[in-house]
Amino acid sequence: MSESDQSIGFDTPRLVTKKILAKLQHEGDGAVVRRGIGRSEQKFLDPFLMLDEFSVSPPAGFPDHPHRGFETVTYMLQGGITHQDFAGRKGTIHTGDVQWMTAGRGIIHSEMPAGEGAQTGLQLWINLSSKDKMIEPRYQELLSDDIKRAEKDGAEVRIIAGESMGVQSPVYTRTPTMYLDFTLKPRAQVHQNIPESWNGFVYIIEGEGVFGKTNSSPSTAHHVLVLGPGDGLSAWNRSSKPLRFVLIAGQPINEPVAQYGPFVMNTDAEIDQTIEDYNYSKNGFEMARFWRSQ
Repeated sequence: MSESDQSIGFDTPRLVTKKILAKLQHEGDGAVVRRGIGRSEQKFLDPFLMLDEFSVSPPAGFPDHPHRGFETVTYMLQGGITHQDFAGRKGTIHTGDVQWMTAGRGIIHSEMPAGEGAQTGLQLWINLSSKDKMIEPRYQELLSDDIKRAEKDGAEVRIIAGESMGVQSPVYTRTPTMYLDFTLKPRAQVHQNIPESWNGFVYIIEGEGVFGKTNSSPSTAHHVLVLGPGDGLSAWNRSSKPLRFVLIAGQPINEPVAQYGPFVMNTDAEIDQTIEDYNYSKNGFEMARFWRSQ
């Protein structure tokens, strides 16, 4: 079967509708991020609020800061990050590990590098529906060895959330989400189903690849590729080096988004209430009054 024949496994293949270079910017205390979602070119992609590729070296980091109304997914690419929160939770995730944090009604935490040199990873912000914004916080943590993998014809996938090649992740996604980390050897290709009603995008970690259709121009590292409608994505690695990218897709919430920094609600009035709750340590932020990370 030819390469072009391979690409027609989908009734409506998803094509790239927008290509955004994630440019470097400073965040936290001396940290550097490449922001792909959550910038002027792509403010939101419902249900996704932000995607950062971060690089942080001591003594820089992300000191004590709050969240409300959404989830953060931190995926370490190299090194480690130590997390502490005001409920007494503390832990370190290392290369290949994932922390899936549902902030819900309120978390204050710190995220600091766990070793010398640059610690790198991806952090994704996923919105919560109005009915879930004030739930109790919760965590799901996956060690690298526990993340399910599959491989076929030179295409390997780590299944952080959702399903690929018949393998399902155990992660519970309150907002239905797919999060797949693909590595394609030279000349390999992959064809991944995506629920038709979901929004999706690709972020290229390293290498270059062709996405959507066989005659598309290659895309290189640090680009976000926003995908149009359809039932699946095809990708090809025609280069002589490995191609690594994440495919992220999720069910749109279709609700208004009101955001003020690390607070994401549905209305400006709810944002005002959140700021008051944070400033006066109430309604989910009670433990903030006397807590500081160590």
